[in-house]
Amino acid sequence: MKSLALLCLLVLATPVHAATPEQRYLDLRDRYIAKFSKAKESEEIYKQHEAALKELAGVLRGLVGPVAIKGLPADGKSNADTLFKGDSGFGHLDGLGFASEGDKRQAVVTTTGLLKHWLGEHREDGMPQEIRAAFKSDRFYYQAIQDSAFAKYAELPIIKPASASVAAAVLGVRGNGDLKAPPREIDVVAIQGDKVFFLADSDAVKTSEIPACEKVWKQMMARKAPQDAMAKEDQAMDAYTKCFAKEAPSQSWYGAAVKEAQSQLELLLSR
Repeated sequence: MKSLALLCLLVLATPVHAATPEQRYLDLRDRYIAKFSKAKESEEIYKQHEAALKELAGVLRGLVGPVAIKGLPADGKSNADTLFKGDSGFGHLDGLGFASEGDKRQAVVTTTGLLKHWLGEHREDGMPQEIRAAFKSDRFYYQAIQDSAFAKYAELPIIKPASASVAAAVLGVRGNGDLKAPPREIDVVAIQGDKVFFLADSDAVKTSEIPACEKVWKQMMARKAPQDAMAKEDQAMDAYTKCFAKEAPSQSWYGAAVKEAQSQLELLLSR
């Protein structure tokens, strides 16, 4: 009986579910967010904040493993710009971030576990919860990196390599002001094994306005309703980008855009 009682105690003392490496990272991140979000700003707090980001980057390196993307630094930093809740840039995709000089080209490498958790954290922001749907949404490309809004103008039909389970590419405009402009940015995202690779190039291709879509824009903006100017512009922008996506394949620059997206995908996944 004593042996049985001892066995029961040992079973009860053993954790049913050991924390995953991703969960240990998230627990550490959340402790730091709680700490800095209620701390008073000071030079000492800023130093501690920088140290925390470096610590998180170290944990992420252990999760992600070695990363080599041609043209980008070998050592990634935390893609989280800030751990102060409410700050501009808070809530970026958890992962290792890489950037060229001037941030013209940026990459993030993470795990599928961290990606799924991050999608859940942004559910109330309208983020699709299914991965393939998220990769088609401008919400993903807006909230994953930088502090600028993103408007998706078209999806680009890249060929998924056999080594990847998911791959997507979009053409769009990123900025803090007017997002109606000839799109130049191409973003590519892919999943290979349990790793997620994301690359954004802000000056990837030259495009031009599409007359048929300019006509749609002007017609939408000329309407009397809705009375709210911002709502009217949002509706006009939605109609404009839908037109752009439909007409883009017939444009002279489209082939170059698809080719560049395919090149970015190969750059991401080449090992």
